[in-house]
Amino acid sequence: MPPFHIRRATPQDASLVRQLTRAAYAKWVPILGREPLPMVADYDRAVRDHHIDLLYDGGELVALIECIPHPDHLFIENLAIAPGHQGRGLGRLLLTHAQCAAQTAGLAQLRLLTNQAMTGNVRFYLSAGFTLDRTEPFRGGTTVYMSQPVAPP
Repeated sequence: MPPFHIRRATPQDASLVRQLTRAAYAKWVPILGREPLPMVADYDRAVRDHHIDLLYDGGELVALIECIPHPDHLFIENLAIAPGHQGRGLGRLLLTHAQCAAQTAGLAQLRLLTNQAMTGNVRFYLSAGFTLDRTEPFRGGTTVYMSQPVAPP
């Protein structure tokens, strides 16, 4: 088996998705003064209703991407990297995976949102080719809406 393996999450994976997401976003709690929304999401429902792909390094779950297809774009709901694996390029690998999924589905754009206070995330997405579309107030902070065109096949 190659070192990296991606597979679609099943309903039995909901607790793994929850655990990885909570660990990945925990560093933002002191900055936001609350748990980020992905930490409190209903992953039993999300695994059923969204496309969640799990990235394994050997047998260890190290990252995931949760996407929601729309008629004209693929929305990235959650990109979570296990704390001990951040900075290894796994986020970019999963964004490339999302680009391929959008291409296959004939979608022209990737979209996502993040909290402006999560400055590392904003910088990461900008460096990965996303553009900042707009911002708006949300729960005492600011939501940043971003998009990226899907490369033609």
